[in-house]
Amino acid sequence: MQHVTIPQDRIGVLIGEGGETMREIESRAEVRLDIDSESGSVAVESVGDPVTALDAPDIVRAIGRGFKPETALTLLDGDLRMFDLIKLDAQTRNKNDLRRQKGRLIGENGRTRELMEELTGAHVVIYGSTLGIIGDPEEVEAVRQAVSMILDGAPHGAVYSFLERKHNELTGGPDLGQPR
Repeated sequence: MQHVTIPQDRIGVLIGEGGETMREIESRAEVRLDIDSESGSVAVESVGDPVTALDAPDIVRAIGRGFKPETALTLLDGDLRMFDLIKLDAQTRNKNDLRRQKGRLIGENGRTRELMEELTGAHVVIYGSTLGIIGDPEEVEAVRQAVSMILDGAPHGAVYSFLERKHNELTGGPDLGQPR
């Protein structure tokens, strides 16, 4: 059995309307979730295939860090799908610096975060003082590098160029969604 603690304001999302999300996680990941809505503590107990159940704590964590349940459940879609979390407060000097860096990571009208997703294929969520990533290892690593560049003060243009190069490496060409 594993215990995961998630923020109070994400418990409703984890449970879902009428318990729907919780039941879907339980059946797809072959676990039982015991959610304490007072403390935000979630006990994750394997009730089926222990290998399938290994992803359940990350699914709960991902929902707790702001991902939609459907996105978090993609962790079950393949052996290589992974959830990664970057603690932004550990890389910022104070609250103002954290706010400024979150603004740089999100970008104007969410464009920077959106480009990270579009060009890597990973899902990216910024919630509280963390940035969460769900994707395959190369996608997650590309987002990590882009985040690191932004936190180190790189201009957005340089980060976008890096992401486009990574996109070409990951997809095998400069095709950005146009039909061939």
